[in-house]
Amino acid sequence: MSVRESLRRHRFIGTAVSLSAAVALASTLAGCSGDEPPKKAYTVPPSLCGITVDPALVKAALPGGDSLTTATTKPNGGTVRCNLSVDGKEALSLAQAWWGDRDSAAGVAQAYANTDDGKLSDDLRFVHTGKAGVGQTISSCKVSEHPEQDLYTVVETRDTGVDDPDAIEKLLVAYTKAVEGSAACG
Repeated sequence: MSVRESLRRHRFIGTAVSLSAAVALASTLAGCSGDEPPKKAYTVPPSLCGITVDPALVKAALPGGDSLTTATTKPNGGTVRCNLSVDGKEALSLAQAWWGDRDSAAGVAQAYANTDDGKLSDDLRFVHTGKAGVGQTISSCKVSEHPEQDLYTVVETRDTGVDDPDAIEKLLVAYTKAVEGSAACG
């Protein structure tokens, strides 16, 4: 074998080895890049803070993780909030809030983060984005503690990277209907 042939063979093998290394590195990086969402290893209960909601709809609006916990808070006399945490970090809030009876879903949404430029439903009862939404319960939803107010529902993701308009809309509508059928509606 001549020196020239030996050099060509050496260059070919060197190029092949470099190419193989580049492919291996790219495959490794692709596995770490997060193309696949983290696994949702937790179980969502069917009742969240006393309101029955399809667990699959709730899970669709949550990030991946191993454990799920819930906690009910009442920040004021007219709001009940169910906070869901994944692996100890707050991930989603489902709330019921009483607002003046002349308010609207679009008006109430202005008080909540991540609802700017939200999509308004044809019946004007729901407004949502991929991160949050507000729903207005039916007009017959009244209680003596709030005679001049209407009950609204709020779905808010926290800083989890979830941005899914379809998931938020489905959860918002289902949660609102569940609240309408609960004791919260009188």
